[in-house]
Amino acid sequence: MTEKERLLELLKQTALKKGDFSLSSGATSNYYIDARMLTTHPEGSYLIGKLIFDLIKGDDIAAIGGPALGAIPIASAVSLVSYLEGVPIPAFFVRGSTKQHGTQKDVEGNISPGFKVIIVEDVITSAKSVVAAIKRLEAFGCQVVRVICIVDREAGGKKKLAEAGYNLEAVFSKTDLGI
Repeated sequence: MTEKERLLELLKQTALKKGDFSLSSGATSNYYIDARMLTTHPEGSYLIGKLIFDLIKGDDIAAIGGPALGAIPIASAVSLVSYLEGVPIPAFFVRGSTKQHGTQKDVEGNISPGFKVIIVEDVITSAKSVVAAIKRLEAFGCQVVRVICIVDREAGGKKKLAEAGYNLEAVFSKTDLGI
């Protein structure tokens, strides 16, 4: 079994739920991907980090991250694997709103203006949170060079990102889940 096949098996076992659900996009669905059950699972975290690192290891980037909360365990996993592989890539995350105390940052972690970065996210439906994170990163002074998610729900997010000038790369799609 390949690492990708094992990750898909874990995703189905730990994160895929059937029923009636409301999504953060406002849509309703007969399935839900509780991605944190996969991204915080020890084996799932490692496999996510390894698969995404293998996709990006030749890229000219300075950091990897994305919108809080979904991107945090993914960026951390990739950062850890990158360190173990001898090509350390710092992680960051973009807050949903500006921190009102302390440093009052929008963007947290090892990142500076001028960095070329990769955005990661757990599940893409409408891509609203990713587009918002990209805008905040661009305002911060970074250049987003890739957008990668664990699952594309095939619900318009890829098109929305393309309209904004970004290509969405997904480890898995709704089709891969057999839904």
